[in-house]
Amino acid sequence: MSLDDHAEELASDLGVDKEEVKADLENLVEYSVPVDEAKQSLRRKYGDGGGGSSEPSQADIADVSTEDSNVTVTGKVLTVGKRSIRYQGNEQVIHEGEIADDSGKISYTAWEDFGLSAGDTITAGNAGVREWEGEPELNLGESTNVAFGDDIEVPYPVGGDADLADLDPGDRGIDLEVEVVEVETKTIDGRDGETQIKSGVLADESARLPFTDWESRPEVAEGETLRLEDVYVREFRGVPSVNLSEFTEVAPLDRELAISDTGTRMTVSEAVGTGGAYDVEVVGSIVAVRDGSGLIERCPECGRVIQNGQCRSHGDVDGQDDLRVKAIVDDGTGTVTAVLDDERTAEVYGGGVEDAKAQARDAMDKEVVADSIRDRIVGHEYRVRGNLSVDDYGANLEVTEFEQSADSPADRAEALLAEVAE
Repeated sequence: MSLDDHAEELASDLGVDKEEVKADLENLVEYSVPVDEAKQSLRRKYGDGGGGSSEPSQADIADVSTEDSNVTVTGKVLTVGKRSIRYQGNEQVIHEGEIADDSGKISYTAWEDFGLSAGDTITAGNAGVREWEGEPELNLGESTNVAFGDDIEVPYPVGGDADLADLDPGDRGIDLEVEVVEVETKTIDGRDGETQIKSGVLADESARLPFTDWESRPEVAEGETLRLEDVYVREFRGVPSVNLSEFTEVAPLDRELAISDTGTRMTVSEAVGTGGAYDVEVVGSIVAVRDGSGLIERCPECGRVIQNGQCRSHGDVDGQDDLRVKAIVDDGTGTVTAVLDDERTAEVYGGGVEDAKAQARDAMDKEVVADSIRDRIVGHEYRVRGNLSVDDYGANLEVTEFEQSADSPADRAEALLAEVAE
């Protein structure tokens, strides 16, 4: 059945104008709402709940799930962000953030300006529910009634002030005080043609994270300390990434930040438990070098490692020689695979690609390169710094620093025993 047929059926059942129903139905479907769910939502909107109540029942925020189509909730607005998106071919400004009651909190997107401010207590009637970043999210649209009420207490901080270490993908309306430690200007092919942006790394006392400034502001410059109000957070290569939109307010910070030159030191279990972290540092023993290390070949098109001249995406290709190490690091709390690029692999191997090719030719076996690397690093303790990603296949640390540890094993063992005893 076509969308037009669905709209005609609904209009006939509800006794309302077909074009109006069709426009509403198209809006919901465009926003990835399944057709049957969209139709049920419109039946409630126009007063026919299919035999049930025309108004959704009041729900605690913790009980809202992606199986709900519409709910009514009462809660306190924790954060309010604002940005522009492309919707149905047009630019639209949305408001977004989090709302909470004493049972839990949930993110929201408001498709209209309801005049929300952090700290407001509201009742959102007939709010839509969809899945976003794997979690339910409230959608406040034209069919949503927003009423402001008396203040309620919630077990969550109100306002957007946060440290980098506390950010998660999906956070919106966040305020930060940071130093720009790395920045570069890029030209990308954006939705309106070529666009200049800035990207790099931000730091505060708690952590470092990558960022993108979509407006390429001149004040976002290396070494500057800034207050950023109303940023949002996306996932980039398995870690949170700070995004500055056209509505982000940027102002100089009148204080210095105590930024560390080292990564955030964690045990392996702590790092893996984050689900993904930027610029972390672990110390552990190299217990193995995995297959696929040493002298490898990459696809010239996509850069993936190939086997027997075959790329998973591009088929039969002439591979390009490269070096890589995939080393398993164990610190007694867990394991992680440290992935070294060609430059760092050359450092631990003691030679570059041409040296590795020569050794492989002499031995008539490429595996001798990986064996040489195993002999050098397995059984030794290393300090490993890099960016951690965690997925269904395990935890991988893309290495930025890899050196033998100067830490005292006795001191670390004592600290570990103290932690276990707590």
